[in-house]
Amino acid sequence: MTDFERLKAAIIQFRDDRDWAQFHDPKNLAAALSIEAAEMQELFLWQSNDASRRPGAADRQRVAEEAADIFIFLTYLCHALNIDLLSAVERKIVINGEKYPVAKARGSSIKYTEL
Repeated sequence: MTDFERLKAAIIQFRDDRDWAQFHDPKNLAAALSIEAAEMQELFLWQSNDASRRPGAADRQRVAEEAADIFIFLTYLCHALNIDLLSAVERKIVINGEKYPVAKARGSSIKYTEL
C-alpha cells in the first residue's frame, strides 16, 4: 500500500466513523471543495504578491490547514466518483504538456489557445 493509499484510507475511515458518507454526494462535495478553496483565498486577500510569498508561522499554519481541507474534500469527491486521483493527475500532466510545450510556454502566462 502506498503512502497515498494509506492516507486515503484514513480520510475515508474518518468520514465513515462519523457516518458522514450520507452527506457526501458529488454536488455537495464539489461545493465544499470550492468553499475550502475560497477560505484559502481569503487568507491572502488584500496582501501584496510579495507578502503572500512570505507568510508568518501562524499564517503558514492556516494555509496548511486549508490545503489539507481541500485535499480531503478532493479525496472524498474522487472516491465518490471512483476516480483514481493519482492516475488523473498523471494524465493531466501529459495533456498540459501537449497544450503548453516548453518551447512556446516557458516564462509565459498566456493561455494555450493564444500560444
